[in-house]
Amino acid sequence: METGTMITEQVQPAKSPANRQHFEILDGLRGIAAVVVVIFHFMEVVFPDYSKNFAGRGFLAVDFFFCLSGFVIAYAYDDRMAKMSIKDFFRARLIRLHPLVILGTVMGLITFLFDPFMAPPAAYGFGKTALILLTSFLLIPFPVMPERYFNLFSFNAPSWSLFWEYVANIFYGLILWRVNRYVLMVLAFVAAIALGFTAYRAGNLMGGWGKDSFTDGCARLSYSFLAGMLIYRFRLIIRSRLGFPGLTLLLLIALFLPYFPNNWAVELFVVLFYFPLLISLGAGARLVSSLQRLCVFSGKISYPLYMTHYGFIWIFAHYLETCKPDQTTLTLVITASVVILIGIGWGAMKLFDEPIRNYLKRKW
Repeated sequence: METGTMITEQVQPAKSPANRQHFEILDGLRGIAAVVVVIFHFMEVVFPDYSKNFAGRGFLAVDFFFCLSGFVIAYAYDDRMAKMSIKDFFRARLIRLHPLVILGTVMGLITFLFDPFMAPPAAYGFGKTALILLTSFLLIPFPVMPERYFNLFSFNAPSWSLFWEYVANIFYGLILWRVNRYVLMVLAFVAAIALGFTAYRAGNLMGGWGKDSFTDGCARLSYSFLAGMLIYRFRLIIRSRLGFPGLTLLLLIALFLPYFPNNWAVELFVVLFYFPLLISLGAGARLVSSLQRLCVFSGKISYPLYMTHYGFIWIFAHYLETCKPDQTTLTLVITASVVILIGIGWGAMKLFDEPIRNYLKRKW
């Protein structure tokens, strides 16, 4: 067994099979986490009390995304930033991220206007709706809808994490890529203290998405993104034979943890230590060829699924309120909806995201 040994040589962004395995498994895990987020959003409608929700820790997938993002950004750009302009870096990140920000917002608007179970509230005329739409397109937080719990982005709530992802990319492009790894350690330590305070004060780590918890998002992003960067900078890559199934199981254990009395401390442990460990293990795990296509599919679908599903969660909430289905019907509806949303995410990727990104790459 090679578990526990560390890679000390430099990891270059080359096209060797080993490097493909690293990214394919991590991308596969990102897809699993995205599906859990969708399940969590359905289940929090059914069980607003998270202690009774079997998927009540699903929101921690966002912290996993942040940590993985820090690792991938450092891996992809640390050795390139000295040779590329800040403009080129920001342009590349916009091309990668923003088309689905636009599409997710448009889909959120459509589901808001044409919800079959609830008409749009009369308070939102053309002007206010257009302003909400514009701020969402530009990723400017605008929490003005009380019936949507003052989400930062009313038409597509998951955009809150993309807002902080952009903040991380800006700091990386301007500052962090130049920072010594030991200085990064100090910054991560300070961020860990801030995250601990946030978890203790709120009693959990699920904030960041709404008006009253805006700063919680900064704490969640700061630590996890820096931790991901440190994994790459120190080459904390653990070789193991766990593979994609084993790591998927370890990820699901964290995302489906039961409720504990000291809830905040459990979630803090998962984010501070467990998720960085999973990234290290995922970067060094071996991928068997029979699971390669599954990992590739999972990775490709993760971001489109995450950014296009939430408008349908509101339709589901209004369906639940209006029709009051029994338990069997509810189980079938949620299961079918998750499968359909995966299909919608795949369609969004193939018909919109990839063509738009390819066009923008050619043009710019």
